[in-house]
Amino acid sequence: MSFSEDKFSDDSRLHLAQIIDNINAGIWEYTINTRVIKWSVGFYTVLGYEPGEIECSNHTFFEHLLYHQDKAIFLNALNNQDTKQHNPIQVRLLTKSSGYHWFESTVKRHSDTKAKTIYGSIININQYKQDQLKAVRDDLDYADTIQIAKLGSWEIEAGSLNLTLSKHTYEIFELQTEVKLSIDELISFFEPQYRPILHTAINNALEFCQPYDLELLFRTAKNHVIWVRAKGIPIINEFGKCITVKGIIQDIDNSKRKGLSLESSLNLLTDQNRRLQNFAYIVSHNLRSHTGNLQFMVNLYEETQANTDRAEIFSHIKSISSSLNSTIEHLNEIVKIQTEITNERSIINFETIFKNIQLAVKSNIEALNAHIEYDFSQCPQMSYIPAYMESILQNLLTNALKYSHPDRKPFIKCYTIKDRNFVYLIFEDNGIGIDLERFGDKIFGMYKTFHQNPDARGIGLFITRNQIEALGGTIKVESTVNIGTKFTIKLV
Repeated sequence: MSFSEDKFSDDSRLHLAQIIDNINAGIWEYTINTRVIKWSVGFYTVLGYEPGEIECSNHTFFEHLLYHQDKAIFLNALNNQDTKQHNPIQVRLLTKSSGYHWFESTVKRHSDTKAKTIYGSIININQYKQDQLKAVRDDLDYADTIQIAKLGSWEIEAGSLNLTLSKHTYEIFELQTEVKLSIDELISFFEPQYRPILHTAINNALEFCQPYDLELLFRTAKNHVIWVRAKGIPIINEFGKCITVKGIIQDIDNSKRKGLSLESSLNLLTDQNRRLQNFAYIVSHNLRSHTGNLQFMVNLYEETQANTDRAEIFSHIKSISSSLNSTIEHLNEIVKIQTEITNERSIINFETIFKNIQLAVKSNIEALNAHIEYDFSQCPQMSYIPAYMESILQNLLTNALKYSHPDRKPFIKCYTIKDRNFVYLIFEDNGIGIDLERFGDKIFGMYKTFHQNPDARGIGLFITRNQIEALGGTIKVESTVNIGTKFTIKLV
């Protein structure tokens, strides 16, 4: 092929073409008027062909070699009249044995506009292009992984304490990326009880090069409370000083709440198993005692001939039978707790239930001239199993009346307290109290009584505790002999 620069001799042009051919590059020339195209030896070589193996023509280039989606790019470059614009283009050309490869081509016009000749070079950049495309794909994969993992990064410069947050961190914070935060402002997004923990961890990382990995409750700019993992690693210079703390913040709310729910379920299951074991022990112990006594009396009755003796023995049998019947009724009440736990909760009104219970025991209240106060203003309502709440309040009220102090008028107070996410039911009386040093570990036991009251059955508080704990709550007691008793119930 020929070169248009007149200052070069034919030998110079040939020598230059040979140099180009030997550096794995090719040159081409295209005359617009005649539509004649010329390729150098190197042009064939970079495509994997021998010179002349394929036709050197406009048709071959555009219809066979040039990838169809790149035709517009190449034609635009050919038709560009601006001789000062010589930006290379990237196109795909069909090689002989390796399919389409990426090539970079220059497109230039001769300074002699009458010739209307365009020329350029092609260089195989396929490996570079593939690496570039792979890097883009890797970046996209990385971004997708970060997005799926709900992971953001951040960095604190030790000297200036300048804080830098990544785009994904802003997404977790639910903030616009132009908002700049200080370290204290970042910490303020965490729930109050966790702020000192994170503040100490960051300080220790900056001053003592201590890494940290924490799970904390976090409140976003849009007031969503989520669990996050905050991790920081100090970057240390050659003198052992921290120059930067790099870290991540990750939204772990879904997995954390599942874990907490599982832990709660396991604790509840463990507690239910414990109560079931206690129940089995109670059933075994109490029924064995009754049936043993009953069997003894029946045998004695059969062996006794005197009518008077048999009548006395039979009265004992009736007494044991009645006691056995009461025991079975009590056990049924306990079983009922476990069956009713599957009942749906509904909104209960404390005042309504408490007033109904007062009406049910009105005669007892009037007989003792008891003074009863209640205040459910802090939490008038909540979601609970109605039958459980009625039973709890009734047991506490009847116990307060039953164990009132003989030397003073009963004073009973019932009220609710709301503290964060929990509701507390408080029940106080000025009765005879309980000696907790002697009976504290038995107060909620079955058939445990601590006074000489003939009406005491020792079943009420046992049932009350089981109902409360069955729903995940707790009951605590404070009491002083001859002063009174206070029950604190955490309702869940």
